[in-house]
Amino acid sequence: MTEVLSQEEIDQLLTAINAGDAEPEAFKPATDTRKIKIYDFKRPDKFSKEQIRTVSIMHETFARLTTTSLSANLRSMVHVHVASVDQLTYEEFIRSIPTPTTLAIINMDPLKGNAILEIDPAVTFSIIDRLFGGTGEGTKVQHELTDIEQSVMEGIIVRILGNMREAWATVIDLRPRLGQIDTNPQFAQIVPPTEMVVLVTLETKVGEVEGMMNFCIPYLTIEPIIGKLSAQYWYSSVRRGTTTENLNILKEKLSSVDVNVVAEVGKIQIPVRDVLSLRVGDVIRLYNVRVGDPMTLNVGNKKKFLCRPGVIGKKMAVQIVKKLAELEQEEFEELASEGEENI
Repeated sequence: MTEVLSQEEIDQLLTAINAGDAEPEAFKPATDTRKIKIYDFKRPDKFSKEQIRTVSIMHETFARLTTTSLSANLRSMVHVHVASVDQLTYEEFIRSIPTPTTLAIINMDPLKGNAILEIDPAVTFSIIDRLFGGTGEGTKVQHELTDIEQSVMEGIIVRILGNMREAWATVIDLRPRLGQIDTNPQFAQIVPPTEMVVLVTLETKVGEVEGMMNFCIPYLTIEPIIGKLSAQYWYSSVRRGTTTENLNILKEKLSSVDVNVVAEVGKIQIPVRDVLSLRVGDVIRLYNVRVGDPMTLNVGNKKKFLCRPGVIGKKMAVQIVKKLAELEQEEFEELASEGEENI
């Protein structure tokens, strides 16, 4: 709030000026030193710098996975890396890509709406030439994809989308699906022209052919998870490690693993010469074990249960009578070790 001068203070200032004690320039109002940020209402920024940085980190993982999968599929040197991540209007994106090109409309389930994966014609025809048995040089004459070429690119794009799902796993269980492939950008109107999008530009090199892959995600599509696009959430997700789904998969895999289960009557240490002299009918006396005591049932090298011997049909068997807790397991192991020392 501006301070109001009293009449006495005003008179003193006028007197000082008339007497030449002060210059009028000395009473100029202080300039405003606040920084003013220019805001364009026609092109509002909807993504913060932190969110853009998180998107970049996610797609660096996507680029590494795509490099590996395409190199294996094409049997050629492929290199993909993130060149830039920008926010712009959808109209600017459409105007920046060539015609014809390879435009894949991607369903971003469970997110609403679609995204676009655009592959430079030079990269597209290099991939097609490589898969058809060529050297991967591509073609200098750009044309719309034939039915066979489009079918080949569908297979490549499906592989790429698998990498995308893995790269987004720390933020959302994304299930991207290929909708259709267009060659004319004007036919791919997935959002209004003025809608803001985040554009991930990936420099792609197949053999000696270089080009770009662009992944365009509208703000309306990514808005439900915009709060998760922070470095804090992303790194905490990485540290959390296994998810419930992963744990269930691990349990399912472990359930089919075979382990050794041994019913242990008792233990005793004897010299090797005595073992070599054993004959049928010999009796070995076990220490610290009585006739009525239950046996221990070992799973692997851990004592897990107490059991009693028996017979089922013509086969020997044991009946579990108690499950050993961790404390009891330690006591059993201590008693066993003491018995061995006494022997």
